[in-house]
Amino acid sequence: MTTTTSSRSTGVGRVLIAVYGLLALAATGRSVFQLFDDFDRAPVAYSLSALAAVVYIVATVALIMPGDVWYRVAWITIGFELLGVLVVGLLSIFDPVLFPAKTVWSMFGRGYGFVPLVLPILGMLWLYRHRARPTAAASAEPRAV
Repeated sequence: MTTTTSSRSTGVGRVLIAVYGLLALAATGRSVFQLFDDFDRAPVAYSLSALAAVVYIVATVALIMPGDVWYRVAWITIGFELLGVLVVGLLSIFDPVLFPAKTVWSMFGRGYGFVPLVLPILGMLWLYRHRARPTAAASAEPRAV
C-alpha cells in the first residue's frame, strides 16, 4: 500500500516546530545547569528536567523529518510528553515533597507559561490532521482475499 505523507513542517507546523525547538533549548539549558550545579538537592526533579529536554529534542526532530517512522516517533514522544506533564503536574501539586525544586513539567509547566501542557495537545492535533493518507493508486490495487 502506497501512502503520501503531507509535510508537517509547513504553515502552522513551522510555528509548532519552533516552539518545540525553543522548549528543547530551554529545558536542556535548565537541566544541564541543575544537574551540574545542585544535583544533590533534588535528583528526581533535575533528572526529570533532563528527561523533558530529551523528549523535546526528539519531538522537534521527529516533527521536522519526513516519513512514516518519524511520524510514529513524533506521536510517541508527544504522547509521552503529555503523560509526563500530567503525572508530574499532579504529583507536584498533591505531593510537593517529591519535587523540592521545580522542573519543566512541575505544576503543569507553570514556570513556562503552561506551554508544556498546551503544546503536546496542539502537537497531537497537528499530527492527526497531517497523517498519511492512502493515495488513489493504493486504493485501486486489488486486495488479497
